[in-house]
Amino acid sequence: MGVAYGMAKSATNRMTETMAHELKEHNISVVTIYPGLVRTESVMKSAEFFDLSNSESTEFIGLAISALATDLNVLKKSGTKQIAAQVALDYGYKDIDGKQPIPLNISSCQ
Repeated sequence: MGVAYGMAKSATNRMTETMAHELKEHNISVVTIYPGLVRTESVMKSAEFFDLSNSESTEFIGLAISALATDLNVLKKSGTKQIAAQVALDYGYKDIDGKQPIPLNISSCQ
């Protein structure tokens, strides 16, 4: 991971935490959702260079947003980072192609 990318991700995480703190009294939840490898047009043009076995459709992150937006207890997750594939597991849905992407995190990549 490049330094600039890491700094941007860190800034997004901090902004999420701060906004969640500020908006809690208004019952507004703020979460950051990170996708895995998304099958965008650019990725698909270079598909020969990627292992797409755990990739996600472009619609998958929208399903994560929908699941969180309809959760009556989402305020408990406010200020957190969510991985789209973990959200799918937590809420019991799959990608539009029927596959279940595996959330990539430190423990799953060791």
